[in-house]
Amino acid sequence: MRTIPAGLAAHLKGDVTTICHCWRVFRRDGVVLGFTDHDGDLLVDGAHFLASSGFSASEEEAEAGLSASAGMVAGGFSSDVIAETDLAAGVYDGARVELLVVNWCAPDQFMRLSLREIGEVSRAGGEFTAELRSLAHRLDQPQGRVYGRRCDASLGDGRCRVDLAAYRGHGTVLLVRGRSRLVVAGLQGFASGFFAQGVLRLEAGGELEADAHVLNADGTADLTLWLPSERDIAVGQVFSVTAGCDKAFATCRKKFGNQLNFQGFPHVPGSDFAYSFADGERLHDGSPIFP
Repeated sequence: MRTIPAGLAAHLKGDVTTICHCWRVFRRDGVVLGFTDHDGDLLVDGAHFLASSGFSASEEEAEAGLSASAGMVAGGFSSDVIAETDLAAGVYDGARVELLVVNWCAPDQFMRLSLREIGEVSRAGGEFTAELRSLAHRLDQPQGRVYGRRCDASLGDGRCRVDLAAYRGHGTVLLVRGRSRLVVAGLQGFASGFFAQGVLRLEAGGELEADAHVLNADGTADLTLWLPSERDIAVGQVFSVTAGCDKAFATCRKKFGNQLNFQGFPHVPGSDFAYSFADGERLHDGSPIFP
């Protein structure tokens, strides 16, 4: 049962209240930010809460039990507080948000209403909307491993063990065709498709996921990105790009020679095999589906 501080409880019993909401954001990089829907900045619990951000929240209902509730918070981008590039870079992903109710006439009268995590964030027209999920949503997340044909490790991590230094190329941007296609130099030693589904790291900062890689006859290469770049990419910018992996057993064996560390289950029959029937063309002797 939640206990309301005596001073705040007395204020709420009055005929007129001066109540506002404050959000304290704890980013995973250690930065702490404060925002309020009041029309002036507040100092609450030793933290500054800024009013210039234009924050507003949706209605929310508290539920008993362990059901995962969610609310929404909206605001405008501010170069001094929240930048669109920060949201695009994911610095707010998974951040914890503490929601306070505060008597703005007496900021020492406050109470914490809930502790949430930032979920899905959408951006449009200079504004953003962020989903605030209760911590109970973690109970809905899959636990343990999922059995599937494809590998569930990340290329180069402790389970995969591939040495990425041998599968990395370096180059220079020659031409920018929109925000999702680059013409680059320096990758002439790699066949087409080698860096498909790989990761492009710009020397100026930022990571981009490559969708396709095509080697041209003149030695240049076309790199197509999964998503358009949020930041401008300048001609002449230096980058490194790491080979991609489609998580298939054949790729792990042929491209990386790493089949002994494959973290999938390639011999698990798929639905096409489960629904098939015995015929005279295929051999059903219990041998592996994939050699």
